[in-house]
Amino acid sequence: MGRAPTGKPTSFDIAYRAGVSQPTVSRALRGDKSVSEATRLKIEAIARELNYTVDKNASSLRSQRSNTVALLFFEDPTSDESMINPFFLAMLGSITRAAAARGLDLLISFQQMEDNWHTQYQDSHRADGLILLGYGDYTLYEERLRQLDRQGTHFVRWGSARKDNVGATIGSDNFGAGQLAGEHLLAVGCRKIAFLGQADEHYPEFAERHAGLCAALEAAGVRPDPALQANALTGEEEGYSAMRSLIDAGLSFDGVFAASDLIAMGAMRALAEAGRSVPDDVAVVGFDNIPASALTSPPLTTVMQDVRGAGEALIAALTEQIEGKDAQSRTLPATLVERGSTK
Repeated sequence: MGRAPTGKPTSFDIAYRAGVSQPTVSRALRGDKSVSEATRLKIEAIARELNYTVDKNASSLRSQRSNTVALLFFEDPTSDESMINPFFLAMLGSITRAAAARGLDLLISFQQMEDNWHTQYQDSHRADGLILLGYGDYTLYEERLRQLDRQGTHFVRWGSARKDNVGATIGSDNFGAGQLAGEHLLAVGCRKIAFLGQADEHYPEFAERHAGLCAALEAAGVRPDPALQANALTGEEEGYSAMRSLIDAGLSFDGVFAASDLIAMGAMRALAEAGRSVPDDVAVVGFDNIPASALTSPPLTTVMQDVRGAGEALIAALTEQIEGKDAQSRTLPATLVERGSTK
């Protein structure tokens, strides 16, 4: 917790006396709300006792822009060792190009829920702002976003762009995308359509896709069957297990809308094992249009998100914040890519 005092008092000397880190001292002395009032008062008292004054030149240097933004991936279980959702790998190129066009360097790292990622970049001044990709359970993640907001960190995330979001959010029109998938499955003759994905407040993007599917069914006079919704997160094994649960339960369905391509791929494997042909017995639609979706047998019909537009919108929103402007959340349209799994 700091170092022993030396000659002229420094923020490290205050940290040593207060039993806190030097970044905490810096935040307290600039009035950062992320530091508790009790800690701030203690630090201010020690600063007065030591006749410590803020070095305005050093403070000015620290406040200068680094022209670097940090891209933080949420660690996501995958079938390989990348631990990155393949959709976000596709988005990486778009973000890199958009950053380069604005003369910004990109620092890439992982974020893990047990790590203190929400403060380390602000404290170290390594980046002017953060781009957050992926988040796991949003009900757990939201408090981290609130802390970023309280401490004045510039950040933007990819996710569900709702009115009650914390900070600026860029995301796809997931509800509209769900409608697209539902309308397409209805158009190819499906009437009993299953949804594979956890459709609740923990995973709002999946919930919006499910809601869009249900809206399309209801508009066509088809009543959605709650029994045909099976929880699955992003991975292929999750999709396989969710599909097996519907098959083993003896439920009747002729169409599947999976909340991600990986879920859809797992579902197609389960259907093949059960002797059900895609698309003759069951039509399948995925979501994301990852490169592997065109290589399945048959190739997967899927919903394509605007990857290029996403990178540009994320960098634009973050740049606006860094320049002291208010950044607005945005939704981007999605399109359907028809392939053999529904033909």
